Amino acid sequence: MHSISRRAFLYGCAAMGAGAFASRRGLAAQGGPTAPFRIDTHSHFTVPKLYELATARGVSQPTLKGWTARKSLDQMDEGGVATSILSISDPGVHFGDNNSARALARECNEAAARAIADHPGRFGQFAVLPLPDVDGALAEATYALDTLKADGIVVLSSYEGKYLGNPMYAPLWSELNRRRTVVYCHPFCAACAVQTTLNDGQARGVEFVFDTTRAILSVLQTGTVTRFPDIRFIWSHGGGTVPFITSRLAGAASNLPNGAMAELQKFHYDTAQAFNPYTLPSFKKMVPVSRIVFGTDFPLGGGSAATVAKGLADNGGFTPAELRAIERDNALALLPGLGRAR
Repeated sequence: MHSISRRAFLYGCAAMGAGAFASRRGLAAQGGPTAPFRIDTHSHFTVPKLYELATARGVSQPTLKGWTARKSLDQMDEGGVATSILSISDPGVHFGDNNSARALARECNEAAARAIADHPGRFGQFAVLPLPDVDGALAEATYALDTLKADGIVVLSSYEGKYLGNPMYAPLWSELNRRRTVVYCHPFCAACAVQTTLNDGQARGVEFVFDTTRAILSVLQTGTVTRFPDIRFIWSHGGGTVPFITSRLAGAASNLPNGAMAELQKFHYDTAQAFNPYTLPSFKKMVPVSRIVFGTDFPLGGGSAATVAKGLADNGGFTPAELRAIERDNALALLPGLGRAR
């Protein structure tokens, strides 16, 4: 497969497109009321081949069908989003064959790189890996981070029933820890493999948040967080059910030198589906404001950027400075490359 570099994309952009971006950036600097400024760390895309394979597997994601960068940009402009970091959602790219998964991961990552090049400043990328193929994942992480200059890596909460603290992933964590990589985790319905009566609504409505919780417990209980302390994890959907069961997690991960809460508060968490008046108070109490990043889950079930922003403003009791941190500044601190490029 012909491989392309993100840098080559960027230098090949049309001058007109770059000029248009400069004009938008100038408006943002002036603080205009419609100037986009938010950074969405939880925004999905797909490619036709992946959509077909996922649909054949029984995954229902109709709002992803026919995804284009323009669809994302329209929603971003309406919701004041300057930059969305694109990532692949469940079920990932592995459908039983390592070589096919490696090729599909490369196709997806290069598609995201094209969107970045075609729309300077508007997109970033968390690169997908062909897990549970660890050797393939190491090779693709190297290509994505070094050649495509991806902003980080996206993983699912589990693969074939093995959560992220499983020893099989240690070689990958070691390399990503060496690189101080941002690792964004999206849930996967592991229970669906054994609970065949679950429909798609039950899987996404309930099992997703449970699987995120199980993944977090896995990296705590196995000591993965202390062995690889330079990985910067972002957990989806406000950490699943974690804010509500901290005492149970503390008991289950009592092996950690500084306790579970100290590790939980080092993680980052996005706001997708965590901005309602029932979830947000517990989420806010557990997670320092500096560790909350704006996320929408667009175009899946999380809502538009405007909806998420309104929920945060209405239900969080945040100060204007705290909202600015959540909606932009925290992501820039975590991903400084966004500031240079955008």
